[in-house]
Amino acid sequence: MSRFRTLDDLSPEQRVVARLDLNSPVEDGRVQDNRRFDRHATTVAELADAGHRVALLAHQGRPGRDTFVSLEQHADVLADHAGVDVDFVPDTFGERALSAVRDLDGGDVLLLENTRMTDDELPEKEPEEHANSAFVKTLAPEFDAYVNDAYSAAHRKHASLVGFPLRLPSYAGRVMETEYEANTAIASREFDGDVTMVVGGTKATDVIDVMEALDGKVDAFCLGGVAGELFLRAAGYPVGRDVGTDLFDEQWAENEDTIRDVLDEHGDRLRLASDLAYEGPDGGRAEVDVDAVEDKEHSFLDVGAGTVEEYEAVVRDSAAVFVKGALGVFEDERFKDGTVGVLRAIAETDCFSVVGGGDTSRAIEMYGLDEAEFSHVSIAGGAYIRALTGEPLPAVELLERNAAGEFDG
Repeated sequence: MSRFRTLDDLSPEQRVVARLDLNSPVEDGRVQDNRRFDRHATTVAELADAGHRVALLAHQGRPGRDTFVSLEQHADVLADHAGVDVDFVPDTFGERALSAVRDLDGGDVLLLENTRMTDDELPEKEPEEHANSAFVKTLAPEFDAYVNDAYSAAHRKHASLVGFPLRLPSYAGRVMETEYEANTAIASREFDGDVTMVVGGTKATDVIDVMEALDGKVDAFCLGGVAGELFLRAAGYPVGRDVGTDLFDEQWAENEDTIRDVLDEHGDRLRLASDLAYEGPDGGRAEVDVDAVEDKEHSFLDVGAGTVEEYEAVVRDSAAVFVKGALGVFEDERFKDGTVGVLRAIAETDCFSVVGGGDTSRAIEMYGLDEAEFSHVSIAGGAYIRALTGEPLPAVELLERNAAGEFDG
């Protein structure tokens, strides 16, 4: 368990600056509602109900991208989820922001402008440098406490994430608390039975790093996606090559030796696809056994029905299952069977389960699965990978150091 403080340790009626992660898809200039608003609404509502005067910090997009927009729309979406009014000011730490912060009464909630619209936010710097930025030095004196609820950004060394703990008593919000506990469970908990990891997606390095870091903690790895094909290639099958894509060959060139080493060292625990699915001549789903593939002539977009059945059986015999990455292109209904089939088996099994990564967790909502049937559905991507591989999360470390009294505040 972490050694940071939570909202349970926060005295009532404080002046609180809280960091959320509301970064969302933007379509035709409209910010799209998503799971992050609902999750962070729990922390926001709790802070407001406790009589705190609350100012919120969050980011959206990056400079130069279409998603780099104001947070004005975010305030309305968040208010709907939290059941409290969320005011907005188009300023982060200038006079308009400071005036709005000073006008807050107990129970009021204010969302400040996109942190990435300030020059101080984005550079990856050490906490001490960020603590001395104009952004942090100007805002911090207006508050009694800092709450970090942005677990999904906890792997970043940005000003709003690591600067404030050096200047204010700091606490974890409910998202930070629950994400940390669930995502570190694979390394920190003992389970009465087998532990299975379902790994897919498009980044082979993520899969390799997770497998190497969890050596001895996981009994079976069920592979799919790009990573699964690359391991099949290492096993001697003529797949895992680019055919009208640019997903495979470069990753193979960079990781071939490591993939072969992992296959040699952990082969008894690796479950590779026995069949794969592709778009057939009629535009529908077609499948082929990997043993019958003589040459890769088209893209494989999912694991096949036989593989789904094999993976489901592994899941149903597990005490804990962790998911990182989709087994196929589930956004296309023709190729949802691998990802959705395994998720459904997890939901129906009495096991501890964590589904990580924004893309994979979207499949739960897309195909009508009940999120309550999983122990935890993470909204984190990069931070989830770091938690699985044991890499440090700077924002979490700062909360722990703050609780240990390392900073004067």
